[in-house]
Amino acid sequence: MQRTRFQFVFPILALGAALLLTSCAKKTTVAKAPPATVPAPVASITASPSSIQQGQSTTLTWQTSNANEITIEGLGTVAASGTRRVSPSITTNYALTAKGPGGTGNANASVTVTAATAAAVPSHIPSDDELFRQAVKDVFFDFDRSTIRSTDKPAAEGDAAFLAKHPNLRVVVEGHCDDRGSEEYNLALGESRARALRDNLVAQGVSPDRIKTISYGKEQPFCSQDDEACWQQNRRDHFALQH
Repeated sequence: MQRTRFQFVFPILALGAALLLTSCAKKTTVAKAPPATVPAPVASITASPSSIQQGQSTTLTWQTSNANEITIEGLGTVAASGTRRVSPSITTNYALTAKGPGGTGNANASVTVTAATAAAVPSHIPSDDELFRQAVKDVFFDFDRSTIRSTDKPAAEGDAAFLAKHPNLRVVVEGHCDDRGSEEYNLALGESRARALRDNLVAQGVSPDRIKTISYGKEQPFCSQDDEACWQQNRRDHFALQH
């Protein structure tokens, strides 16, 4: 059976129309995701203390993040975080640089260094006389007695200890009394009191040739009131240096 002309032409037209529609169809564009943002490095560094004297030390403490290359000027490459003891001789700035994919971070810590303070020199060195007057204590007695009281034994022990530390010093032990009784009686009592303290010092190791005794009886009172409080002040052994 023979095909008509129309039967040949129609498929060709249909194919052309299909191609034309395809070429005219709007193309769909696929949006690309923006690149991920890389965080920038963060860095910090401190010095504690931030001010020192020459010869002293301080501690640097640092922390970083988002970095893979960390350096501190003067120290070189360091870990991402840590501490370091340093002893700069002059005022120094410690600059930290942290580098990473996201850029560079910086931080600084300054350490102020001052000259070492010279040891304080005493403005006055006390003499032996001054040390003697400060350290050596008088010993007191009861009325009409020449025995060292228990309450005064610590003073006598302190006197002996001082004399042991200063073997170049020679002393006079003066025996004193209150004004009751005769002159002769008080001279004898004063001598007994001075010898009692001398014997006590010798028993504690002080050489006897460093101790001289003398009695003033009631002739050189320390207090002139006529009452027990004053009399007690006059019943004593008093120390003086031999010159």
